[in-house]
Amino acid sequence: MKHVLSALVMNQPGVLAHISGMLASRAFNIESLAVGETEEPEFSRITFVVGDYNKLDQVRKQLEKLVTVVKVVDFSGQDFVERDLMLMKVATPGKTRSEIRELVEIFRAKIVDVSSENVMIEISGQESKINSFIDVMRPFGILEIVRTGRIALLRSETVKADVNTEPVETVK
Repeated sequence: MKHVLSALVMNQPGVLAHISGMLASRAFNIESLAVGETEEPEFSRITFVVGDYNKLDQVRKQLEKLVTVVKVVDFSGQDFVERDLMLMKVATPGKTRSEIRELVEIFRAKIVDVSSENVMIEISGQESKINSFIDVMRPFGILEIVRTGRIALLRSETVKADVNTEPVETVK
């Protein structure tokens, strides 16, 4: 089982390096990673996916002890929405463009760039959808792929830092 963790952190240089270094020193492999500023510019949210580890709760507690980390949430066993974004460049030899366009529509993706040799496709969704799309496009000739890593939010709770006080507020 993979664990999706979300860390609300201070938006400062070196925070990501500090967190990834701490995970690496404990032999945790980060399988997916996405970082971005939140609705409050002084905070960023780091979403990362790690494998099934026995000491995950201990690592989560150690992460929370870091000065720049405000809150860490393990989404495992909770109701959450997750998405991944991918850009893919696919070769378009012969008369394959219409077939590729059809598959793009079926997967609710979007062609975002066209050249005489290839098309660039944007797709977002759950990891399984992205992986299925990759499998379907392989026969056409995938030239390049870039992915964002997974992002996730809990459905029923909001994890925010209260800027007036130090503790983190969880709103239901």
